[in-house]
Amino acid sequence: MKIKWKTLSLSLAVPLGIGGLSALFTRNGMQYFSQAVNRPALSPPSWIFPIVWTILFLIMGTASYIIAVSMHPARKKALGAYALQLAVNFLWPVLFFNLKAYLISFFWIILLWMLVWLTFTRFFKINNTAGKLLIPYLLWLVFAAYLNFGVYLLN
Repeated sequence: MKIKWKTLSLSLAVPLGIGGLSALFTRNGMQYFSQAVNRPALSPPSWIFPIVWTILFLIMGTASYIIAVSMHPARKKALGAYALQLAVNFLWPVLFFNLKAYLISFFWIILLWMLVWLTFTRFFKINNTAGKLLIPYLLWLVFAAYLNFGVYLLN
């Protein structure tokens, strides 16, 4: 299959852009967090998070590209679920880092996980590879929920 470079570029730029904007809006809250918040066991160093999220956003973008170029009649619903989870993803750091609403952000990340699961199932039905690409994201969200809840309990 021939790569559609314009679609691929857009598919990668959208999640990276959303992640970048979210990081920009929350950078002050992230600095406070790294200095003043008690964190649970297994918390990685702060520099790990931008690396992991960049990789996850690239993987998500790749999966969305596979769906976008498919001719499957359910692709619009699948991409709609994808867009919704991206919007929810965008707001989690605002709730967590800026508003310090740790319990609310924990429930928000559970909502995010459910939306990513919905996206995963829709992607998987259209293209197995696109679905499987979302598995690291689902796993990371489980770990992030653990960290989020730990921060809530410790602070």
